[in-house]
Amino acid sequence: MLRRSLLFSSLGVVLAPNIAWAAGKALAFVVNSGEATVSVIDMAARREIDRVPMLREPHHLVLTPDRKSVVVGDTVGNALFFLDPRTGQMQRRLAVPDPYQLQFSPDGRLLTIAGLARAQVDIFDAVSFTLKFRIPAATLPSHIAYSPDSVTAYVSLQGTDQLMAIATATGQARWTVPVGKTPAGVLWHRGRILVGIMGEAHFVVVNPADGNVERSVATGEGAHTLFPDHSGQKIYVTNRVAGSLSVVNPDTLVVERTLRVPGFPDDLEFAPDGKIWAALRHAQAVGIIDPVSGAIERIKVGRQPHGIWLNTHDGLL
Repeated sequence: MLRRSLLFSSLGVVLAPNIAWAAGKALAFVVNSGEATVSVIDMAARREIDRVPMLREPHHLVLTPDRKSVVVGDTVGNALFFLDPRTGQMQRRLAVPDPYQLQFSPDGRLLTIAGLARAQVDIFDAVSFTLKFRIPAATLPSHIAYSPDSVTAYVSLQGTDQLMAIATATGQARWTVPVGKTPAGVLWHRGRILVGIMGEAHFVVVNPADGNVERSVATGEGAHTLFPDHSGQKIYVTNRVAGSLSVVNPDTLVVERTLRVPGFPDDLEFAPDGKIWAALRHAQAVGIIDPVSGAIERIKVGRQPHGIWLNTHDGLL
């Protein structure tokens, strides 16, 4: 039976039981948007060992620069939840408006949050979590990527089919340009920006200086988000509607093969054994994909799994 590793008192104080037994384990954290929970999976045992309650509708999660917390954004709950990345234990909760997508800057100094429902992008100090800038972003700001020097944040605007570039030092938009129907995932790659065009079946290559779309690469229907593997040898594109992953050569940006992954694949993570862990949004499961054979093992989780993160990298274990 799954434990509930968090209780809230009437004053909002977080109480957590002793879960030291989970320390040192390889864990997967899966955000179940449809039931406001985070599944914690023992990666070796291939089973869910906990389901941590959130508030209303969480979507994404990210590790803090000091690697002490994994932060889950509860969009409708207007809150950030901080979990211990080694155990899944609840650490604290912070009130933040509409944290749909969240990313820390490469230099660790900033946290940028896309407020999908409120049509705003917020830039916070990454240590104090004080708000530095609030940028209007019409409409549906969703995914975020930074330039490697942390000077610019790039945000896709799903409602207006655009990509926005924001100067992080001033909070001013440098440019906002159309890139394709319903843009989603954004990835900085070798001096260019790659953007998944979810309303179509491709990703585009964008010049970061002016937003000019230089090239499009066909993948599959519902091309959503792009994930480089840890070796840097492949880029994987989740095609949610097509139910597939496109395997892209990072040098040529040519699709080398397609892996069939039914269940509306969304976010991905990469395990030390080379397997790909995918949140299968419509299958209520995580898929563990062998990138060589294409075989898929499934682990049941909560409703509408979206964000996924593994604690097996970043020197945590």
